Amino acid sequence: MSIYIMPIQTALLIFIVIGFLLTIPWLIYSYRKYGYFSLWASIVVYSFSFYMLSALFLVLLPLPSTRNTCAFHSQDTVYYSLVPFSFIQDIIKSSSVIWSQPSSYTQILNQSAFWQAVFNFLLLLPLGVYLRYWFNEKRYWTRALALGFILSLFYEVTQITGIYGIYNCPYRIFDVDDLMLNSTGALFGFLIAPVVLAFFPSKEKLLLKAEKMQESHRVAPLSQLLAIGIDYILIKCTYLLTVGLLSSSGIVELMHITIGFVGMYFVLPLIWGGKTVGTNIMRFKLVNLEGDAPLWQAMLKRTVSIYLPILLSLLANRFAQIKLDIESHFYAIHVWVTMAAFLFVVVMWAALLIHTLIIMMKKGKRTFYFDDVADLIPWKQ
Repeated sequence: MSIYIMPIQTALLIFIVIGFLLTIPWLIYSYRKYGYFSLWASIVVYSFSFYMLSALFLVLLPLPSTRNTCAFHSQDTVYYSLVPFSFIQDIIKSSSVIWSQPSSYTQILNQSAFWQAVFNFLLLLPLGVYLRYWFNEKRYWTRALALGFILSLFYEVTQITGIYGIYNCPYRIFDVDDLMLNSTGALFGFLIAPVVLAFFPSKEKLLLKAEKMQESHRVAPLSQLLAIGIDYILIKCTYLLTVGLLSSSGIVELMHITIGFVGMYFVLPLIWGGKTVGTNIMRFKLVNLEGDAPLWQAMLKRTVSIYLPILLSLLANRFAQIKLDIESHFYAIHVWVTMAAFLFVVVMWAALLIHTLIIMMKKGKRTFYFDDVADLIPWKQ
């Protein structure tokens, strides 16, 4: 059993890393496609990604400890099996079944050849279920069979080439029975998928809800936060790729971020009709209560409201990094001010977190504090 658990554990660790890195790109794609964050669509995509990683690692792992895998085999070793249905003969040969005694048939369950065949059948069965969800019609069963065969062929070629030359010789054989069982499993999964998918929302329901969301001009709170996050990431990236390469000074970083905020959150929306890079990616813009492009006074209030918590956090962090000798007359004052600043920052971000949760629970019926103080409304394009 451990031979199956280890590849799945490895797939889980890599999936966690990849899933975290792709969270923001996926959220952006989800809002642009559906107009809202679809939990079910996310479950489908992330579970499919984890399944594909698991299937790949189950086929490839564990890896040999050396590249010289030829040393493990004799020179006349055959690395392929092209005789179909050989697994049936293997099961019969390795079993103690007496065909005239039906009670002995259960002995098949104790044979590794039998379970190997079952594993190969089940390996791509989930793929068929996913394909049925996406294709949605039974008449596409040939596509499921073909895609199952192509994926299985990819696995077999990867094995017989020693992962495309990484290893000197194959460490697993090319088996035509694996192709047949994998492809059949994908087809079977495609055919039984309606039984599984009956418990989950259909793809049509997701698209129907997406159409309704597109008709509304209300912008989801998470979409607004993503837009702000995209803009801030761009500011940080421009610092890391320009000034940050030449200087690590905190003052220089603070100046760059300040200039970036002014340019990204204040100047750009005035020029671009209420849009920043982030809001444009998320397909909405900022308008005043009358629905017109915002004035500079409103954009200034919004910019300061967004920037102020970040500025206070940066200043508190820089102040805490000041090192004083314990004998200094200002040492005690520095300690108390640092503690007070830290407590203030914690309370500030806790309040902002509570505020964000309330807005998200209201599902866009209320605006965030930075839009409220500026009398601005996020308007879906």
